[in-house]
Amino acid sequence: GGSPGIMCGNGGEMIACLYVDSFMKQPGNETADVVLKKLDEQYQKYKFLELNLAQKKRRLKSQIPEIKQTLEILKHMQKKKDSTHPMETRFLLADNLYCKASVPPTDKVCLWLGANVMLEYDIDEAQALLEKNLSTATKNLDLLEEDLDFLRDQFTTTEVNMARVYNWDVKRRNKQDPSKNKA
Repeated sequence: GGSPGIMCGNGGEMIACLYVDSFMKQPGNETADVVLKKLDEQYQKYKFLELNLAQKKRRLKSQIPEIKQTLEILKHMQKKKDSTHPMETRFLLADNLYCKASVPPTDKVCLWLGANVMLEYDIDEAQALLEKNLSTATKNLDLLEEDLDFLRDQFTTTEVNMARVYNWDVKRRNKQDPSKNKA
């Protein structure tokens, strides 16, 4: 018996199920339109947040392979640093344009840190930094996945709540004017 339940977000966590009738009697829920507007605003906030998280996810998903590739190059350079022969390689000059290079044995590398900043490191220091960056990026990607899962749950909950309030309002209006109820 009774009205269908409604779930409400409360600071990111779910609170107990309330009946729509009692929910609609709470202060600030004067009309179904007011509640639907609030729910829609919340839904739009979730959408905006999802867009930002998806952008971060794409950025991390491209960073992780780059870091792994750079670590592989460092490991190769580590093996060759005591050699007397230069290392033959190709480096990216521009999109899809590579240039041949001969790199003498070295124990120093330069890493782009972003924002047009490049610093020179010992190979061991560079490797430690990149391993730390890889660990952080992987952890952040896992956290982003959890946040996106949580948001998907919030979308579903909000959509269900909107449908329940809408249906509650239709039933309420039909009770007030039974003549509209006949087909």
